[in-house]
Amino acid sequence: MAEPIGFIAEICRYPVKSCAGESLQSCRVETYGLYGDRFCAFYDDKRTGWERFVTSRDIPGLLAYRAALREDDICVTSPDGRAFGWDAALLADVQRLSRCPLSMSSRQAAHPENPGLLSVDSAGILIVTDRSLRRLETWRGKELDHRRFRANLIVSLPEGAPDENDWIGRRLAVGDVELRIDEPCERCTVIALDPDTQEGDAALLRIVHEQMGMNFGVYASVQRTGTIRAGDPVTLPD
Repeated sequence: MAEPIGFIAEICRYPVKSCAGESLQSCRVETYGLYGDRFCAFYDDKRTGWERFVTSRDIPGLLAYRAALREDDICVTSPDGRAFGWDAALLADVQRLSRCPLSMSSRQAAHPENPGLLSVDSAGILIVTDRSLRRLETWRGKELDHRRFRANLIVSLPEGAPDENDWIGRRLAVGDVELRIDEPCERCTVIALDPDTQEGDAALLRIVHEQMGMNFGVYASVQRTGTIRAGDPVTLPD
């Protein structure tokens, strides 16, 4: 049996695309990624394809809305503490932040039996390691909130363990779940936004561009479903 290269330090789920998410002790992993991750999204009917989804690049204030999944219901807390469901009241509240008319995905589209309609990105699970985060903090000269990078899994690596860029093309086992590391995650301006204040940090974006070629973290696809728990060992079976 392969020796662990690290362990799961944190599991993060984002039930609404571009809204703040929730930290979990465990989560079921389906073929598309973490159960409940990016179940719902806001979108612009005037756009087509992937561009129709409205993100924090369009509305930075979305990051201040905190989304959670409770017994398959989306619960959203506004920046001032008001509670919403995934409903017209929430849409009206978010609409105040945008000049363009917004729509919201239906609960049918959010249902796990329709994974093709989920607002997931190019791969199901985004992984960031604490080692890469520390390296980036050294270059930036200050502590960075990992929520900027919206990873689903934060993996803690001991000294000497292979970096996540060395995992690309390999299998990664976590508990009874098996992932395939497909490609690096190419970053955009979202990482420059503070998750609490939405203030920009152009210097951070410049450093990621100059030092990392705009890549930070890796995308993984699901090869075997199961459950991931905080503290689970992470191995490279081959």
